[in-house]
Amino acid sequence: MANLFILAPLIAVIILNLPFKVLNAGFAVVFGALLFIAQIFLAIFPSFYPVCDNMSLVLLLCIGIVSLATLTVGRYTIKDDSKMFIFVNLLLLLSAGANGIVTVKDIFSLYVFIEIVAAASFILIAFNKAPAALEAAFKYIILSTVATVFMLMSIAVFLFVAGDTSFTAISEALKNSPHSFLITSAIAVFMCGLFIKAGLMPFHGWLPDAYSAAPAAVSILLAGIVTKTVGVYSLIRVVTSIFGFDNSIRQILMLIGVVSIVFGALAALTQSDFKRTLAYSSISQVGYIIIGLGCGTPLGIAGAVFHIFNHTIFKSALFVNSAAVESKTGTTDMDKMSGLAERMPLTGITSVVASLSAAGMPPLAGFWSKIIIVAALWISGYYFYAVVAVLAGVLTLGYFLSIQRRVFFGKINKEFSAIKEASLALTMPAVILALITIGVGLFFPFIFNRFIMPLAGIFGG
Repeated sequence: MANLFILAPLIAVIILNLPFKVLNAGFAVVFGALLFIAQIFLAIFPSFYPVCDNMSLVLLLCIGIVSLATLTVGRYTIKDDSKMFIFVNLLLLLSAGANGIVTVKDIFSLYVFIEIVAAASFILIAFNKAPAALEAAFKYIILSTVATVFMLMSIAVFLFVAGDTSFTAISEALKNSPHSFLITSAIAVFMCGLFIKAGLMPFHGWLPDAYSAAPAAVSILLAGIVTKTVGVYSLIRVVTSIFGFDNSIRQILMLIGVVSIVFGALAALTQSDFKRTLAYSSISQVGYIIIGLGCGTPLGIAGAVFHIFNHTIFKSALFVNSAAVESKTGTTDMDKMSGLAERMPLTGITSVVASLSAAGMPPLAGFWSKIIIVAALWISGYYFYAVVAVLAGVLTLGYFLSIQRRVFFGKINKEFSAIKEASLALTMPAVILALITIGVGLFFPFIFNRFIMPLAGIFGG
């Protein structure tokens, strides 16, 4: 039954491309929106469709929310109807691939759906055919291809050893040969492939350019879905379901995570482009997820999955804010802006909410997932990593305060003194995402008991 999450978007693409005149861009947008709303409903109320574990449901919810926000922003920012029609088709294909990633139970199918998402992402990054976007797409496809080769080589080894590609079969085979050099190498190479897909440091070469050069709606999609499903979720799933947590894997995850947290934040502090700052911020925030995973305890992994959700929401809101600002000013250069909150109050307020959540300020959602990760690290004896995670929050607060000061506060630039608030298509998604961030934070005790503890149960807690 989980296959319906994959088949529904694919069937939608087929229907949209039937030779009927009514199947235009407007129809495609409405059709896609209804499909994503249905996915959100089924992820929130799984009793209507009890086929996935809680981690998959969290990701299905993220995919539905971000796809809907992307569709809304895309409808406003892509003026040409024929291009919008193509955009909706690509978005549906990408969502089918992302849904496949979070529902499959064998490693080769996981690889296939990862490549579907990668192919759609490559086209979407270059969608407006601007030189910077084409360069970013080229970097993405080159590094993604390297990751693909790594993953395929590893899968070949796993198939040779296990005789099967299911998570269960490979896990059992690895337990029977825990010290094999070939298997250890295959695990390391496969993880490197996923580090590239996730854009973690030092494998992040494609990510800042892709996030900043892609069309506004595509940036939301990349930050909200692509790296989360293709890289981060896949890493969590294969480590917990196949590789396990020996000391080497823990140390690799911890090292990659803490390097991403610190150097991603430091890089974000030096940027002047709004979207590029958010790109490096994403690297840093994903680092928190990785050290939560590296902790290897049920609480740490549950905190990591919870932070995937929270990061999806607040970072998508910030990229929507960026789209709103760009639509009114024609630029994402923060040095050319100031005081925009005076003319764009909704955009300014939602940006503050999302920024504070990203910085881990209570009582917003981002605070709770970070505190769970830090607590899990401390309880497990990883004191150094716990301290770094807390101190890095100061850097995070620093670059987000810089964004607020340079873009939204201070005296407004005369050039933009006559602008008005962005359209409803850009403010409504930001408001909804900000409200989710506030709501999840305020109702954390219920969220913890209803969703986080069941997540821990998946991994033996």
